[in-house]
Amino acid sequence: MKTYLVVWFSSEGKPVTEVTDRLMSMGFRPISGNYDYVYDWGKEATTDDALEIGGQVQQTLKGCGVTFKLESV
Repeated sequence: MKTYLVVWFSSEGKPVTEVTDRLMSMGFRPISGNYDYVYDWGKEATTDDALEIGGQVQQTLKGCGVTFKLESV
């Protein structure tokens, strides 16, 4: 399973590099295409796993002035 992340940045928020560093410290990696980042679970994750990582992303990006969307498939 993979969780894809789209981030909308604000000119009033943290620099893109800082947001990327924060996400990479969680295990996300930047990608090109329809999504900005991907987290590869390396296994079948549960809905609870996806909800938990969503909360972790929210805490990690708190104060960065960004909005995000997660999609797990």
